[in-house]
Amino acid sequence: MASQAIKITLERIALFQFTPAHCAQARAMLDWSIEELSRESGVSVEAIQRFENEQPVLDVTRLALAYRLESEGLAFFPGFAPGRGMNVRGSTPNPVGRADYAMVE
Repeated sequence: MASQAIKITLERIALFQFTPAHCAQARAMLDWSIEELSRESGVSVEAIQRFENEQPVLDVTRLALAYRLESEGLAFFPGFAPGRGMNVRGSTPNPVGRADYAMVE
């Protein structure tokens, strides 16, 4: 039970910290196009465009993007550009393995 509560708390923190600006900045840092991020994350190009244009997307879509970018060693904090963490590989190294992955847009 406690591990589920921790998982939910970590997801809420990730949702709060990962912004549309972070997504675009992270893509630029990695030199990834929207199409490449789409291939890497399993999120549709249209959903990424909506997110980066500050339009609504599902939370699971935002998490899939955040977790995929985190798996490249990026860290996200409100008010700051993405940074490279030391030995950071994200809390979900394989977002596709998540039970709710089928909901990704």
